[in-house]
Amino acid sequence: MKFDVLTLFPEMFDALNKSVIGKAIENELIQIDLINIRDFSKDKHKKVDDTPYGGGAGMVLKPDVVYDAYTSVYEKNAKVIYLSPQGKKLNQEKVIELSKYNHLILLCGHYEGIDQRVIDEIDCEEISIGDYVLTGGEIPAMVLIDSVSRYIEGVINSESVQEESFSDGLLEYPQYTRPEIFRGKEIPEILKSGHHENIEKWRRKEALKNTYLKKPELLEKANLSTEDIEYIKYLKKEN
Repeated sequence: MKFDVLTLFPEMFDALNKSVIGKAIENELIQIDLINIRDFSKDKHKKVDDTPYGGGAGMVLKPDVVYDAYTSVYEKNAKVIYLSPQGKKLNQEKVIELSKYNHLILLCGHYEGIDQRVIDEIDCEEISIGDYVLTGGEIPAMVLIDSVSRYIEGVINSESVQEESFSDGLLEYPQYTRPEIFRGKEIPEILKSGHHENIEKWRRKEALKNTYLKKPELLEKANLSTEDIEYIKYLKKEN
């Protein structure tokens, strides 16, 4: 998987050289190329923005500069994404969809945004990470790279991907490790039993409980068995 990131602040992406993503880069499972939009400015002072037509606060990124940065990395089968608060919210379904591409081009806006003409010209998909405004698209781009990279073969254990939150429409069950007793609280006895079938049943119920209590709206789209539905009815009575 190749990520081309169009940004005014490439140094912000240094954080991706750590942990799981850093190892994936070292092992050549993913490639992250940072393209500084400022390098494509035709202005001797490397100016990339200007005041908005019609008035208003802030500055707008110029279309010609952004377009030249985009064409420098464009490939026919690349998927282009503009990180924008106006986009559709990123979710696990979209993450899995994006992980199937070989090349993603991520455009990071800044200031008051980007001239609409270039957004229309490059035919990109707008994606948001939440209903709030950030100073630029760099942090959302890092969120997208991290979440998508987890689904690239070899980046993390495939079993981990299958069991984590949202993988089957539910939140993940609670996790425990040593010591067995922490501040008077013991690890659930079932997890020490060695009975894998019963452990899986317990984990399923805990995942349903977590989802019901924290994000009940997810249950509407989850793939639930008859047993799951009966357990949710029980939870509703108890809570």
